[in-house]
Amino acid sequence: MTLAATFSLDDLVADLDDWSVVPADVESASRDRSGSPIGPAAVVVRAGSVEQVQATLRFAQLHGIAVVPRGAGSGVAGGAVAGVGSIVLDLSRLDRIVEIRADDQVAVVEPGVITADLDAAAGAHGLFYAPDPGSVGISTIGGNIATNAGGLRGAKYGVTRDAVLSLDVVLADGQLITVGRETLKRVTGYDLLGLLVGSEGTLGVVVRATLRLLPRPVATSTVAAYFESIDEAAAAAIAVRASGVRPVVLEIVDGPTLAAIDALEGTQLRANGAAFLLAQSDGHAAAIEAGVIADVLTPLAAYVETSDDPVESARLMTARRQALPALERIGRVVIEDIAVPPSRLAEAIRGIHAIAEETGARIFVFAHAGDGNVHPILVVDDGEEVLPPHALEAVDRIFALALNLGGTLTGEHGVGLLKRDWVTREVGGVVDGLQHAIKSLFDPAGILNPGKAI
Repeated sequence: MTLAATFSLDDLVADLDDWSVVPADVESASRDRSGSPIGPAAVVVRAGSVEQVQATLRFAQLHGIAVVPRGAGSGVAGGAVAGVGSIVLDLSRLDRIVEIRADDQVAVVEPGVITADLDAAAGAHGLFYAPDPGSVGISTIGGNIATNAGGLRGAKYGVTRDAVLSLDVVLADGQLITVGRETLKRVTGYDLLGLLVGSEGTLGVVVRATLRLLPRPVATSTVAAYFESIDEAAAAAIAVRASGVRPVVLEIVDGPTLAAIDALEGTQLRANGAAFLLAQSDGHAAAIEAGVIADVLTPLAAYVETSDDPVESARLMTARRQALPALERIGRVVIEDIAVPPSRLAEAIRGIHAIAEETGARIFVFAHAGDGNVHPILVVDDGEEVLPPHALEAVDRIFALALNLGGTLTGEHGVGLLKRDWVTREVGGVVDGLQHAIKSLFDPAGILNPGKAI
């Protein structure tokens, strides 16, 4: 299918109330945070209703035009990058929190709801939305569903898929379907809900989601520890996992990233050690669990600090929350996203540091140690739109490292455009063929976010 298909704009916009072909609007809507080259698209449609989503997809299928669903454009894998002549389907206007049912502990929302706004609304009912991606303040629920986003709280509460109960989805031909049920258990038929979560807009367009909420924790306790090496920090994380305590947060930050945070915040974190481990417990037993974690870490760490105070906990969280902003101050960041078995976390980080040294690429590392999700962050000069050869080599070697360690190309950011060449190497040819067959079943004309995910 060509992305440069011609069509009558008048026929498309007849059923729409917000669209644009202004070059600046289209260019902005054609890119995401990955820095991948853009088309640009032919038009951006800002859908204001489910009916407008359906009308756009029916038109696109009739004329064989690619449609790129879009939320906030906060993705970093090229999943929302639009090709030449395509339609960008912007869902940010579908931003209602339809209802919060406190008794059932569920929220019904549209895809354009900002993740942090849902969490705040749930808080008014004594509840919270567990998935906590780093982009929580700007990313949308629809985008989180598209990539099966995770975040800092994943060690205890899992990823977006664990919070999704049902979805209303518009298929490529404009049909509206519902998958899943508003129940915690369901085994009727195949798990199409699980299939659609993480499908990066290639199988259908989410227009409503019923999401699981949880009781907001009554207390949190935070433990911060510094180590002489990243190996020691990773070993300590394994010891925490073996302690019987399940922390809500378990994060590692390497020494170079600590130094970058110091430069941004005026702190002295790097002076405490070459690696940082952050753990946080929540709930009625938060202080008891934090005490167990501190007992585990004290003989292993150079320095340990514990606090039950929210202000002090926020200060201790700085070394993780400010990691990405600190690196963005240095230059253009390329955020990678691999995952390995937690027991091989030290090997992964050590291997990434070796790749940086051997290629000359500037790479910083932080990781969700609770589930083995590692974020190698490449920093290049702000003016470099295209990654230089040594950075591309580093990225390829990082992907190979992940697979060699029994891991995966992406833990929570998705494949998008940037990792498609590696998919077959991870899943194998037979599984890759099955994935393309599923894509063809849902989207026989191939209009939905073509060239992404598989």
